[in-house]
Amino acid sequence: MFAAAAVQAQTTAKLPNVTILATGGTIAGTGATSTTTVGYTAATVGVQSLIAAVPEIAKVANVTGEQVFQIASENISDAQWLQLAKRVNVLLAQPNVDGVVITHGTDTLEETAYFLHLTVKSRKPVVVVGSMRPSTALSADGPINLYNAVRLAGTPEAAGRGVLVAMNDQIHSARDVTKANTTTTDTFRTSELGVIGYIQGGKPFFYRNVVRNHTLDTEFDVSKLDALPQVDVAYAYANVGDVAVNALVAAGARGLVHAGVGNGSLPAKTKPALVKARKDGVVIVRASRVGQGIVARNGEANDDELDFVVADTLSPQKARILLMLALTKTTDTKNIQRMFYTY
Repeated sequence: MFAAAAVQAQTTAKLPNVTILATGGTIAGTGATSTTTVGYTAATVGVQSLIAAVPEIAKVANVTGEQVFQIASENISDAQWLQLAKRVNVLLAQPNVDGVVITHGTDTLEETAYFLHLTVKSRKPVVVVGSMRPSTALSADGPINLYNAVRLAGTPEAAGRGVLVAMNDQIHSARDVTKANTTTTDTFRTSELGVIGYIQGGKPFFYRNVVRNHTLDTEFDVSKLDALPQVDVAYAYANVGDVAVNALVAAGARGLVHAGVGNGSLPAKTKPALVKARKDGVVIVRASRVGQGIVARNGEANDDELDFVVADTLSPQKARILLMLALTKTTDTKNIQRMFYTY
């Protein structure tokens, strides 16, 4: 009996140590019936219940859980991003923590993941995971997603790849992934650049590397920050005017991402407001609402003359995150443009 207990203890000790940080979302949601997959209540199930619902996790990792906050992800704030990043950095600095999993609502999951991708200061794996169906639904995707995320976070091969998103048996880079469908379980996609790997039978398989700088190789340090600069997004469309740009600047925006049509084009009715905002000290980033492709510098606008920045391949919502962090370091647009080509 003692020998068997010793073998069990030795086996457990060899498992990776993974901490799950729970933030709420659909993965922690409940519905009125087992067929309720829309109209459910998010963020009602605690982290210990999430872990208990997947007992198979204990076979692949020594897991501990913390409830960082409990919200639907459309309500996440800059303050909560800073709280989360600081907690992840504290945990990963501990020698007995091999990786971190963050459970999160899907609406802003890609944004939180990219913020952490730029601010986590460790090469240890960080995996963000969620679900599209609440925990009470038939064929809920949360349990298998959580199992895969823990397995991924405990895999040495996941180290040094930046923050990863594990959904629907796929591994995505936080920089490039986006939510692409309102309700289906295959919603998270990196449609043009592609997934970086798959999880099959609980085992991760990697097929490409993340080449843009991240985590330890960024210049951003949030350890002493308690707020982020205000950056907003102005969306372009046919016959758009200057109302949104002027309102956001008047509300105190220090940076503004223009989600332009096509290659980040500047509509004639909007351009004067953007030009004025830049002259008044607001940093302007030209992005595109298209969802794929590079926004060409000096392509649809003379960015050198206007002193604008282009978003490269970042979506408007991710360009906003990088600009917020950039503004904690500098207001020099040439330096900020360098950051957009680096991260």
